[in-house]
Amino acid sequence: MSRVPADRRPRWGPIARVLVPALVVGLLTAGGTAFTVARNARYPDPGTTALPLDVLAVVLLAAGPVALLLRHLDRVVALAVCAAAVVVYLGLGYPLIGPLGFAFAVALVSAVAAGHHHRALAVVVVAAAVLAGWLLVTGRPIPWPATAPVLAWLAALVAAGALWRVRRERTAQARRAAEAERRRNADAERLRIAQELHDVLGHHVSLINVQAGVALYLMDDDPEQARTALTEIKRASRDLLREMRSTLGVLRGVDEQAPRAPTPGLDRLDALLDEVRAAGLPVRRATEGTPRPLPTGVDLAAYRIVQESLTNTRRHAGAGTAVVTLRFGDDALDLTVDDDGAGPAPGAVDGTGLTGMRERARSVGGALAAGPGPEQGFRVHAHLPAPPAGPAADHPTTPGADR
Repeated sequence: MSRVPADRRPRWGPIARVLVPALVVGLLTAGGTAFTVARNARYPDPGTTALPLDVLAVVLLAAGPVALLLRHLDRVVALAVCAAAVVVYLGLGYPLIGPLGFAFAVALVSAVAAGHHHRALAVVVVAAAVLAGWLLVTGRPIPWPATAPVLAWLAALVAAGALWRVRRERTAQARRAAEAERRRNADAERLRIAQELHDVLGHHVSLINVQAGVALYLMDDDPEQARTALTEIKRASRDLLREMRSTLGVLRGVDEQAPRAPTPGLDRLDALLDEVRAAGLPVRRATEGTPRPLPTGVDLAAYRIVQESLTNTRRHAGAGTAVVTLRFGDDALDLTVDDDGAGPAPGAVDGTGLTGMRERARSVGGALAAGPGPEQGFRVHAHLPAPPAGPAADHPTTPGADR
């Protein structure tokens, strides 16, 4: 589901959260007050000691809903205003009406839900003490039978606010976790695309650079060989553009259909080795064990590791030959790329290519080691777990003999 841009989201949401509770409480208070006035007018109670509702009573009843309008500024202050209005109303001796405590209840739940439970309880205790003292000073009895129900309602309101807060915190935590997971997935995808671009660009641009140098050198003395080099440049650039379009299409999110070119795997290893030979590096392939279909991720990782290893050999090793060895085990593939070049320089650190190869190996649960060869040159060895795949493997490895 697509996310709604921030500038297109409804702007009345926060306003509604402030206005609706205050409006509902105000309407209930007004309705309850009107009902009480009409009932007292129709059925007067000669023995009542309650004061008749006047302007001050209406102001005190309206103070609660008005305070709710400002509770987003300070919820504890809004609760204190609602509590003070109830205390003064009851202390002056106005009659009890149904919705008298609605504003106080909403303010209490709101304050506890915002995490101000200690200060909210302090406001409740102070309000109860002031009201009790007022009744004692004025000589009126304290309604002890009503104490238990009132305490029960207060406990229920505090519990409701606490539960609301816990639910809101869990929702926020789940939202943060989902956002963090989305960022991790995006970072992983960017890393994968960066590795693809590095491998594709490094291999093909290196080939183009070598063939361009050959063409310039032989342009006058051997035009036919120069033409062959230019043909290789054209082919390498065409392959580069195709793979870059595929990779960048994924980056833009517009490549919704399956790519027309298959994902590279060891079935294209012979073509890769032909490209390397055409660039001037003799390379031999050796296969041990019985070649078999590999899981797609392992097949791609193995191809890219060989590709990057040979690219590094051409660029840095000064090697005369290279050997690619594939060892197919029952549940793993071991591949080794050896060259007879100068080997690693003392104190050399891993570059982007080696780091990318290690990441590719780890991404499929394997490991990669790179360093001096057993006798000379440089060796890259990767161990890639490869459990036997079914007959419908996505990219079966083409059996190859020693070349």
